[in-house]
Amino acid sequence: MEFKLVTWNINSVRLRINHVEKLLAEHAPDVLCLQEIKCTDDNFPYKALKKAGYEHMAVCGQKGYHGVATVSRIPFTATSSREFCEMGDSRHVSVDLDVPGGLRIHNYYVPAGGDEPDPEKNEKFAHKLNFMGEMRDWYKGHRNKSKARMVLVGDLNVAPLEHDVWGHKQLLKVVSHTPVEVDLLNEVMASHNWVDVMRQFVPEHEKLYSWWSYRAKDWEASNRGRRLDHIWVTPALADAPTSMQVLKEARGWERASDHAPVIATLRL
Repeated sequence: MEFKLVTWNINSVRLRINHVEKLLAEHAPDVLCLQEIKCTDDNFPYKALKKAGYEHMAVCGQKGYHGVATVSRIPFTATSSREFCEMGDSRHVSVDLDVPGGLRIHNYYVPAGGDEPDPEKNEKFAHKLNFMGEMRDWYKGHRNKSKARMVLVGDLNVAPLEHDVWGHKQLLKVVSHTPVEVDLLNEVMASHNWVDVMRQFVPEHEKLYSWWSYRAKDWEASNRGRRLDHIWVTPALADAPTSMQVLKEARGWERASDHAPVIATLRL
């Protein structure tokens, strides 16, 4: 079975539903994972997505902020969401897909962390570090790690590798690429031996971005990007990915999100 997955921080799903419809029409993924939907569950655009052929939806929304949603052409056998750090915000949803052998997809929106990379001075940064710490500890407690068929996707708000940012030395003290964030994200990866799908297709010495700031006058010309969006698989699926693409052109669509969709195809 060939399976196509997209993860995308849409930065308001209602504002950019036309972009979502365009992506679905042109790329026809089996599952689309959205982050930062910025709406409550009852305001999610269910009708438009059903019309596009995506009947199955798991939404964990929040008014005006955050929120994640997973929509699918494949039925779910179960859905759940987890609250991290007792903050009351909506940043995780998981679904179990009705496919042979089963497949669980975790969809995350990790806190951005504000501007000051000091947890004592910046509560947002402390929240981000605590959130990733809870992710690490949660996956450490999972059983059957060698057999689990799971995918973890989302805006993790960390660019961990030197060439995941436009300027490694320049950004070592900038939130999203600081050593403490990178170390924590690596601990999350190690907690379940997650495999970085994007870097299976683009070597670590090559630049790879999924986000370009709105602040740039010409984001494409300056190309000062970061890889904040990720797709990971468990070891049982390490050989499953067959292709990966960052749809950079979507960053140039009218009133675009500052994130580009990331597309992966797996053979299940």
